[in-house]
Amino acid sequence: MKELEDRIRQDGIVREGNVLKVDNFLNHQCDVALYEKMGAEWARLFAGKKVDKILTIEASGIGIACVAATHFGNVPVVFARKTESINLDGDQYRTKIRSYTKKREYNVIVAKRFLKSGEHVLVIDDFLAMGCALNGLLEICGEAGAIVEGIGIAIEKGFQPGGKSLRERGYQLESLAIVKSMNAATGEIEFE
Repeated sequence: MKELEDRIRQDGIVREGNVLKVDNFLNHQCDVALYEKMGAEWARLFAGKKVDKILTIEASGIGIACVAATHFGNVPVVFARKTESINLDGDQYRTKIRSYTKKREYNVIVAKRFLKSGEHVLVIDDFLAMGCALNGLLEICGEAGAIVEGIGIAIEKGFQPGGKSLRERGYQLESLAIVKSMNAATGEIEFE
């Protein structure tokens, strides 16, 4: 998606350690008009797929997933929680994921009442690098008996193994911008 690539070039900041900072428009301050265009593009890419729910992970995936849901008939958005809450009750799906940027492990939780066997799920998230968060969400879908129709990613780091691994496993993975390389010294970003 050229508009997203242009925005990454304009406002993205490359940091050491293969970190791409896009908090100005994607995962801290939210450009809702851009989210709207991203949702429309995922709707085009997943046209013909049955989508009962969109699944994401807190916190950065929630905004883009909610806007994307409007393009899939206003289906519910379920987000996996990274923290326990006294409001979480009943049975839950649980898994562990490792955050690439935060360099820590999280217990990820989805209440079983929100994800049922036979539901058709589209997974949406902001970033894909190593694939740890997505693999956790896919594990939860598998445990629930939900059917994963596809995975929509805003920004994929194509030079890291997450996307390749998911595609090799047969998932329809649609990333709106795939970063081929980044240079922290020059700030240059190259896309596939």
